[in-house]
Amino acid sequence: MPAADHFPPADSDPRPDEAAHPLAMVVCSACGLAQLAHDDTVTAEPRGVEPRALREQAADAVRRVSDAGLLRGRTVREFASPHGGSWLELLAGRGFAVTERPADLVLDSFGLMHERDQAAAVAGRVAATAPGGVLLLQYHPLHTIVTQGQWNALRHGHFAYYSLRVLRDMLATAGMSVLTVWDFELYGGTVLLAAVHGDAASDDAVRRVLDREDGADALDGLQRAADRHTASLRATLESAAARGERVYAYGAASRAVALFCRAGIRRELLAGVADAAPAKQGRRMPGTDVPIISPAQLLAARPDRVLLTVPDLLAEVSERFPELAGRWFVDESDQTRGRPIR
Repeated sequence: MPAADHFPPADSDPRPDEAAHPLAMVVCSACGLAQLAHDDTVTAEPRGVEPRALREQAADAVRRVSDAGLLRGRTVREFASPHGGSWLELLAGRGFAVTERPADLVLDSFGLMHERDQAAAVAGRVAATAPGGVLLLQYHPLHTIVTQGQWNALRHGHFAYYSLRVLRDMLATAGMSVLTVWDFELYGGTVLLAAVHGDAASDDAVRRVLDREDGADALDGLQRAADRHTASLRATLESAAARGERVYAYGAASRAVALFCRAGIRRELLAGVADAAPAKQGRRMPGTDVPIISPAQLLAARPDRVLLTVPDLLAEVSERFPELAGRWFVDESDQTRGRPIR
């Protein structure tokens, strides 16, 4: 596959070696942690635009943590992520001040998976949490990825894929206990956990998630999902082209990189991908010749259909671009299975 976070200039031709980076998942037979088998990519990820769905989820999470009585103390420290946005403004409104010292509240929203050395990364987050403090860690569960066939959640730069059982054990090794968890619909199902120093009993929410994870380790199904997904997308785009339809996409997301490359998508099938991030505009999807354009260019093109690569954006883009009503559709890896959005 191409490097998931390297978008070449739009006027450059795809090189033969552009999609030559191995991409595979392995699972530790001892601890159960799923990780990249190998990552030889070294790129600077373009800064994206934080979607509204992520901002709303963050606000909901802060409310839930507060209702549980776990917004303790007055200092906060955040481990940044290319995907997680920032919760600091929300917490500043609740009286928290940022510190570089061990903090009463430590945040990590989808950041841990970007660390090559997982043991060191967990130890660093534990050390950043003051005695009596709370560590909040949000992650995209392996259970979600497997049960929903989200094979293209596997990407370069995402070094680890977690179950709650694995994270609980990793935190225990570093001296923390998981108190509780919260479920969110973001990305098809994500989990936020709260952990504290020392030994502490987990609640029923933790036990519910652990029970849900049992039996969700059939990772070989992801390969079959990849085969079905890429074949279906290509067939959909070829049928649209045969009907003379002009199809574009919205969202130059990392999950679309492997999808488009593996499906062999070219400009004659997908004329362009719109993205709100200025850093991606004027570039192309790696491994393809499909250009990344601005939302204004998408509207000017007056497409017949628009493939939404990140379904969580649907409410936001539907409101922002009423001109495209009835033209949206999502790819078949998601629960809508490629049906048009009306």
